[in-house]
Amino acid sequence: MILTVDVGNTNTVLGLFRGEELLWKLRLRSSDRTSDEWWILLKEFLDGIEGGIISSVVPNISGELRKFFRERLGMEPLFVAPGIRTGLAILYDPPTAVGADRIANAVAGKEKYGTPLIIVDFGTAITFDVLSERGEYLGGLIFPGIKTSSQALYSRAAKLPQVEFVEKKGAIGKNTADSMEKGLFIGFRSMVDGTIRVIKDELGQARVIATGGEGREISKASREIEAYDEDLTLHGLRIIYELNR
Repeated sequence: MILTVDVGNTNTVLGLFRGEELLWKLRLRSSDRTSDEWWILLKEFLDGIEGGIISSVVPNISGELRKFFRERLGMEPLFVAPGIRTGLAILYDPPTAVGADRIANAVAGKEKYGTPLIIVDFGTAITFDVLSERGEYLGGLIFPGIKTSSQALYSRAAKLPQVEFVEKKGAIGKNTADSMEKGLFIGFRSMVDGTIRVIKDELGQARVIATGGEGREISKASREIEAYDEDLTLHGLRIIYELNR
């Protein structure tokens, strides 16, 4: 079995695979945990682990995870980093600047959905990743995430409440909270759909899929997103591990 770990700025998601089957997954807040703390959290799930792979955008967490794999599991984890085999031609400047999670998404998207492809990942940032018809990673765009924007508005405006990100009927808010909720949802849905259309103007027609913890509701309402794949990044890590084992 293979342990996959995706460390993001807000959340860390772990998945355990037997072959292509995702047996379980665990979502945690990203924080500085020691090797021992990781062991306490995970020890009941780890019988039969053969290997592990990590994508991380948080260096402090990466170090303790490496220590956890070495000390508790007796193995060296694979990191999605420069030099790793991905099966992608990365046309980015420089190629090493692409986030590890974005690479994992592209690898899984290419295998599961084919190309050309646009992947929208809703996390701390909203990223758009674009694959050509030949399966090349062309690049993409980065926007502030939904919670990132909502929390910034709440923290910078003394009289505005903190609200949920939910779809509501109608476009005109009837009170402050209603106005903010509709503004956030309609605004982000319009941004996402508008950005996808602009990419298609340049790329041509392509499939569009979404992933990320904040993406389910907006994917349902989007006119451009065709499918929501919550576990895309974990599957990408599994595929990369198999390419490098």
